[in-house]
Amino acid sequence: MSLEDPKTIRALWTGSLVVLALLVLADFWVMHDPHHHAHFGVDGTFGFYAWYGFGVCAVMVLVSKFVIGLILKRKDTYYDD
Repeated sequence: MSLEDPKTIRALWTGSLVVLALLVLADFWVMHDPHHHAHFGVDGTFGFYAWYGFGVCAVMVLVSKFVIGLILKRKDTYYDD
């Protein structure tokens, strides 16, 4: 069984989605804990850390692709010169 096998890839995706769903559901119990207090208001919403983490990850990918890519990009004829 290798990582290139479609069954392995499907199992990894399924396992990852199950873990993500369980973590988001666990947030339901954390939110209703009497000792849990939101610091900024928005962080008290259901699934905040899941969508915030996804958003920050997407922003990091876009910044690395466009901003850092512009700084590190070379001309197509870099090796020909």
